[in-house]
Amino acid sequence: MDKSKKNPIIEKELEIQKFWQDNRIFEKTLEATKDGELYSFYDGPPFATGTPHYGHLVASIMKDVVPRYQTMNGRYVQRRWGWDCHGLPIENIVEQELGLKSRKDIEKIGIEKFNQKSRESVLKFADEWKKTIPRLGRWVDMENDYKTMEPWYMESIWWVFKELWDKKLIYEGHKAMHICPHCETTLANFEVTQGYKDISDLSVTVKFEIRNPKSESLDLPEKTYVLAWTTTPWTLIGNVALAVGKDIDYVLVSCHCEERNDSEATKQSRGKNSNDFFILAKDLVEKFFVAGDYEIMKEFKGKELVGRKYQPLFDYYQDEKLDNQDNLYIIVDADFVSTADGTGVVHIAPAFGEEDMMLGQEKNLPMIQHIDESGRFKPEVKDFAGLEVKPRENPQATDKKVLKFLSDKVFASEQYEHSYPHCWRCDTPLLNYATSSWFVKVTTIKKDLIKNNQEINWVPAHLKDGRFGKWLEEAKDWAISRSRFWGAPLPVWQSDDGDVICVGSTKELEELSGVKVEDLHKDVVDKIEITKNGKTYHRIPEVLDCWFESGSMPYAQFHYPFENEEVFKKSFPAEFIAEGVDQTRGWFYTLLVLSTALFDQPAFKNVIANGIILAGDGNKMSKRLKNYPEPEIIMEKYGADALRYYLLSSPVMTAENLNFSEAGVKESYQKVIMLINNILKFYKLYQDESADTTSQELTEQENVLDQWLLSKLNLMISETTDAMENYNLPKAVRPIQEFIDEFSTWWLRRSRDRFKSDDAYDKADALKVFNHILYVLSRVMAPFTPFVAEYIYQEIGGQYESVHLEQWPTAGKVDQGLLDRMEQVRKIVEQGLAIRAEQGIKVRQPLNRLKVESEKLKGFSEELINLIKDELNVKEVELINQGELEFDIRLTDGLKAEGMVRELIRTINAMRKKQSLTISDNIKISWQSDGDIVISVLTDDNFLSEIKNSTLCRELVQTEVSDEAVKVNDEEIKFKIEKV
Repeated sequence: MDKSKKNPIIEKELEIQKFWQDNRIFEKTLEATKDGELYSFYDGPPFATGTPHYGHLVASIMKDVVPRYQTMNGRYVQRRWGWDCHGLPIENIVEQELGLKSRKDIEKIGIEKFNQKSRESVLKFADEWKKTIPRLGRWVDMENDYKTMEPWYMESIWWVFKELWDKKLIYEGHKAMHICPHCETTLANFEVTQGYKDISDLSVTVKFEIRNPKSESLDLPEKTYVLAWTTTPWTLIGNVALAVGKDIDYVLVSCHCEERNDSEATKQSRGKNSNDFFILAKDLVEKFFVAGDYEIMKEFKGKELVGRKYQPLFDYYQDEKLDNQDNLYIIVDADFVSTADGTGVVHIAPAFGEEDMMLGQEKNLPMIQHIDESGRFKPEVKDFAGLEVKPRENPQATDKKVLKFLSDKVFASEQYEHSYPHCWRCDTPLLNYATSSWFVKVTTIKKDLIKNNQEINWVPAHLKDGRFGKWLEEAKDWAISRSRFWGAPLPVWQSDDGDVICVGSTKELEELSGVKVEDLHKDVVDKIEITKNGKTYHRIPEVLDCWFESGSMPYAQFHYPFENEEVFKKSFPAEFIAEGVDQTRGWFYTLLVLSTALFDQPAFKNVIANGIILAGDGNKMSKRLKNYPEPEIIMEKYGADALRYYLLSSPVMTAENLNFSEAGVKESYQKVIMLINNILKFYKLYQDESADTTSQELTEQENVLDQWLLSKLNLMISETTDAMENYNLPKAVRPIQEFIDEFSTWWLRRSRDRFKSDDAYDKADALKVFNHILYVLSRVMAPFTPFVAEYIYQEIGGQYESVHLEQWPTAGKVDQGLLDRMEQVRKIVEQGLAIRAEQGIKVRQPLNRLKVESEKLKGFSEELINLIKDELNVKEVELINQGELEFDIRLTDGLKAEGMVRELIRTINAMRKKQSLTISDNIKISWQSDGDIVISVLTDDNFLSEIKNSTLCRELVQTEVSDEAVKVNDEEIKFKIEKV
């Protein structure tokens, strides 16, 4: 884009943005509606850890359109901005800035210093947000914002926690959870779902040798191995059992081949000796053995293997004093074992995986936890001590080392493509790890969550019982504690004997401790001790999940219940919220969990979930790959209104993904923004600035085009209003483009001559309709494309300071019969133009007759039939009983002359435009031609009068002209145009 050539539409947007700011128009809309019905809107707080991207802009547009619409309907809509200030996003940035590699590094420099740096880094990109959001045209109060790190906000979070505590909905538990080894903290189950990626891992089938194979129940030969399959070789060190399906058919296989290697194509290496025997599910034998290389020696049910012991793969924990030592390295049965993949035998490591842990509890198995929370092998794992089990830069590296160490026990290995969870903040592969955490008992209130969800209006509707409803049905208890530093501390103090005190406010902590409390962050409150009944209590080390903080925003943004009680009660639940569809497992979910737990009702009544914007090629947008144009570049080229309209009319507004297209923005720019600007320019050429048209109600219109356009306008208002009331933004905005197109291509084009005519009454009537349409249209467009709506309103002399202080228009009468008849007229015209084009006859060439089936024009007024005549340039429309549309294409001399008149008018007006002449410029035309038809036309007084009127020509003179000749209907003519 050549920045030296300023786009007037973009310049106008910037002028209007400044006008709004200088004149505090947003504040005036609030003042004007302060006595109206409260319409409560919650704005989910974003992190200011990066600049706004298209995902933020989509949500911001939704959050702007609905409040603007509600404001124009007289409702009072406060729009308070919030900042998400805590959590791993901030910590990761600070770690990079300070060159810290691990949790130990943070503890080494001191939590106080780390938190102070976090506090300073929170709003690093706030200025970029404060620039981009207003440029987008969004109105939101960014000065009176709330920050989740403010002590008063954090105090309300403590109140929420204490309320749940008192309701017995908080507990500390030991569960298999996903941890991020880099962040060294657990993730909630809904966080885990946000970071799945398709990766290639190593899968391995391992040989577990049966101890004491001789048995009365199932006599097995020496060197009998059970084959078990896993995609996490690093967990084999924590193996304590093998699981079989008790009713699955298993076989004992004798291998007749020497040790062999399969082809590269299979990517497998199988160790088989002729004196080895293998146990696996019968249905999976052919997956591991080639026909002719093996013999099935025995067949039996899985239950016959239960209780058998086997040799461990590693000896690190054989001499350890583990609980339930008798059940170590034993075969058990489990319901989840199947023959869908693997060998039909599952390796069990209760420290790593929910199913394994539950089975361990059921079967009283010991637990071997051989890695720490940083994802490294513990010291007792002497051959691998200190190694990361899942290095971010090479997730297979440690698995390969483990397999190399186990080479004589590896039966088969191969690459395995699967979806694996990664940390949604730092992109590190997660580990499923048995650890302790503090939980909200979501399962206890699950029925209430499902019930309250039914009260919410979801857009799109399928999310209610689909994505969100199914998520609620499977909801697990919510792990809310994080072993981190920069967050709201869990308000729990514990004594050495395990007694606990939950604190619900700053005042309560001050009364219990005798210490004045001004900040509630970890580096402050961890120093505060509570002494009670002879015991000393210290705060537990964890901080709260930042989702708990954002889920608490309906209460914390008002510092409820410590102040603003009436304000909160009036605003809860919110009438409307909006975010991306991924928040069905994030903010939407946590809002509902906390509101249900606290008040047994949803926190919001209406919600729009947008889809994800992808790059044009369907891949994720990537700054590194530069596979998409930055938002500010798009707004520099096409303006904010064009971007808004493109996104609003797209499927992204109904939770579908959108491959971003600059061409799509350009199309919105051309077909909506530029087109309405061109319509406005035409209006300004002829407007009567002395007429107070916007304040007058239109009386019954005589002109059929005016009647039709007003019906179209009312239909658009009705459709847009209905869609907005149902929060369907694409359905609301699309009629606007359709109306603008018909306004321009039909009404305005058909009405042009009225503005130039000598009929003062008809001209005034057309202008009054024109002004009224623009006035109403500017109000309809205001929530969606606020800049161009303001521009139209100001240019036509709106009665208020801004269109955004206007009321939403009410739809009037729609004459559906007239709309149907006009639609039929346009169809006939479209068909007629196609026939003309097919036969090579220009529209400017008049024809005598058009034959039309009478049934198609039954009950049509003369005005409508005249429209067909004018559009298709025929003298007569003849109604016939039946038959196809047909022209009489015979051309008389008179018809040829009329055709020449139209061509001359077109040619002269094109020359006027080329010379930059306006409608206020009259001209003199000198001409020279030898063409018979040209001469006959330009010397005929009747034709001369029409040509002069249509070209604003005062005088036509036949004389010698030196200019180059042009061809008009195959006859040459020279023109010289002079301004007079």
